[in-house]
This record gives sequence, structure tokens and C-alpha cells, in this order.
Amino acid sequence: MVSLHIGFDDTDSPKDGCTTYIAALMVEKLQKLGIVFNDYPNLIRLNPNVPWKTRGNGALCLRITCNPSVVNDVFEKMADTVEENSDLGFKDTDPGIVFFKGVRIPQEIKTFAQEAISGIVRKEQALRLIKRFKAEALGFGTGYGIVGALAAIGETLDLDFTYELIAYRKPENRGTKRQLDLASVKEMDRKTKPQTFNNIDSETGRILITPRGPDPILYGIRGETPEIVIKAHRFVRSLEPIERWVVFRTNHGTDAHLKGINAIMDIQPYHPVIIKGAVASMPRLVPKRHRFFSIKDETGKVDCAAYEPTGTLRKIARKLIIGDIVEVYGGVRPSFKEHPLTINLEKLRILELAPKRVTHNPKCPTCGKRMSSMGKDQGFRCPRCRFRSSSLKKRDYEESRRIARGLFISSPRAQRHLTKPKCRYGREKKKNLNGILESWWHL
Repeated sequence: MVSLHIGFDDTDSPKDGCTTYIAALMVEKLQKLGIVFNDYPNLIRLNPNVPWKTRGNGALCLRITCNPSVVNDVFEKMADTVEENSDLGFKDTDPGIVFFKGVRIPQEIKTFAQEAISGIVRKEQALRLIKRFKAEALGFGTGYGIVGALAAIGETLDLDFTYELIAYRKPENRGTKRQLDLASVKEMDRKTKPQTFNNIDSETGRILITPRGPDPILYGIRGETPEIVIKAHRFVRSLEPIERWVVFRTNHGTDAHLKGINAIMDIQPYHPVIIKGAVASMPRLVPKRHRFFSIKDETGKVDCAAYEPTGTLRKIARKLIIGDIVEVYGGVRPSFKEHPLTINLEKLRILELAPKRVTHNPKCPTCGKRMSSMGKDQGFRCPRCRFRSSSLKKRDYEESRRIARGLFISSPRAQRHLTKPKCRYGREKKKNLNGILESWWHL
């Protein structure tokens, strides 16, 4: 028997296609060949900040065991399925497939995967590794999807991971409004959270399990175990037929992309970072919806942006003052024209709060009313009882802050696939996969 890892990526476009759907089709085709799945299909989200990413920036890997006599059939079915279901007419759709034989994935390929999730990698790096470890690759167009395909093979989800059940639409319904019973989604959310997460945005009531594009996905439910996402799926009442559904194991909701760095001077464009600093400027509105401020350390200064859709995060950023010590999490937008290098915030941890000092006019010793200045060095006058004094002075006070130390995360509607929601803290997986369910996909 042969252990085979099949990675593939870059099959979709902004108007059509879905790489997870190709995985769902392959599950059915491979079962007919008598193969054994060693894992659920792996859905690996790569660095969401790279400018050349695909729509969801998700790569897939199927990990199977099969008879050597069917290996060529597996290769052919994979190639045919990618070619038939990719939007090859779109200029930036460049699918890639990588086949790797072996039980264990080399550490070098695992390292490449981590770099693809938290940084930037090049096609040349992938090709060198493919050649070195005698893997096989197939590319369409420029074949840049080979990069994501190899990364999906290398990310074996040995640390934290979650699951997502994805239900797919019939072809005749794609491109039309998705038809779900919204009350059933709300019931599902009530009865399965926090074991499932990001089903509904709590601030707006918006349903989050349904995408908005013309792709084949009807809905996706994310959770901690395969059992809970299947249970949640059974609560949801679809008002249109479901073609098929599949459970994926994934790095969704794990913060796998965020990488801590020690100094602001080391921040690089397009990288997701975690960096500590002191607030160096008062938050400002840009232009009238987004909140910007800067942080600094001994090596430099960088702007931070809490955009309007981040909701809670923007409200918290508004309350920061110069001197607060914070840790910021987010992707780095490069500088251009008049805009400097900026961290687009996903999370914000307040470590220390600076004292907020305010100066007030004195209170009237006769009636207690706050007095008004009569002009520079001319003393104060009470607007109520008209008492005057040239000897009273303004006083400094430390004003209480309407903010507390702690971790603050963007609202669910603004969270990226990889962003770990608050309900997942303390639920990180401490061990790897231990077998798979018998019924994890359905036609």
C-alpha cells in the first residue's frame, strides 16, 4: 500500500469556482477506487495579506492510502477534476497540484508551509523542494498554485486545529440568493456554541455561515470537533436542495498566521505580526469611519488601523491615549504615496494603562459651582453666585479610564478565516488527530 498526499490550490476566481468543492468531488471519486482516507480533507488557509492571494486563500490536501495499482488512476482523476472545475478563463487562476508519496512529511516541507502561512514564499522554493523530495507536480497557466499545494501538504496540523462542515449547492442554484431558514441557524447557534463559532455576528445579527459570492458553497459551520459540526448541520433547515457535504480539518480560528516579532524596525510588508509598543499618537478618524493611531518602541514607530467593520476593536482603539502599552495583532499594509507602513488590526491587547490627567477650573467656595476664567492671570468668577477670586488656581486630577486591560478582538463579521475568536482561547488542541468518523461526507 502507498501513502499519498495530494495538495492543490488556485482553482477559483472572484466570480466562479471553489477549491474545497474540487476536494468534495475527489472524495467521492477516490472512494470508488477503494482508497482509505488517513485524515479528513485538510483545508489550509495561507497568509491572508499577500497581494496575489486567491479569493479565500485556502489550499487543500487529501491524505490517503491506496494500492499501487491505482496510483496512476488517482493522478489522472485529480488532474481531470481540477481542469474541469477551475476557472481557467480568468487570467489570475493558475491551478497547481502536488503529489507526495510517503508516510512522513519532511521537516523542510513543513517549514515551507509555516512560511506560506505567516510570511511570503516563492514558486522557486516550492519547485526546489518538490525536486529534492521526488514529489510530482502539475501546473496550469503559470502553475503558481503549486506553492499553495505544497504548503497544504506541509501543514499537517500537528498543533491547534478546528473543523468545518461545508454544504454545497446544486449547480442550477449557484449565483442566486442562498435559501436558508434563518430561525434554524439561530437555533443551531444557541444550542451548539461555543463548540461552534462565528455562526452569527452578535452586534448586527448578520448570518455568517453563508458566503456572498457565486461559488458552490451553501454554508459552512466551524467547530471544535467533527461531531459538533455534523450535529449543528442537522439543525440548519435549507430551503434549497443540498448537493453534498463534507467535513474538513483546518487551521481556521487558530491564529496560525500571526507571528511575534521583537522590534518595530523588523516589520515587513504583507506579513501578519504581533508586536508590542507604547501608544505614540492619539487615535484619529480617517476619513470619518476608521480609527488610526501609532505605536513606538526604541527601534521605530508604526501606524495601526482599526477599520469601521472591526466594530468592538474600533471602539476600544478610540479610548487609547499616549503612553498606553499595547500588543497589536494584524497584517502589515505596505507604505504607498502619503500613507506609511500600517498594521491592519485584528486584535489588540492592552497591557498597561497610562494615567489620564485633566485640568479643571476651581470650584466656587461659596456655592460649589465650577468657576469660569475671567482671562489670563485675571482670576475666576462663579457663573451662579458671581463670587470672584484672584487667588484660586486650576487643579490637576487623574481621570478614571473607561477602558480595562485585556484582549480585544474584531467583531465576528470582520474576522479573517484564521483569526482565533475569543471563545476558542483555552480550547486549543493539545494532540493530533486520532482516527476519523465513519460518516464524514454525504451525497
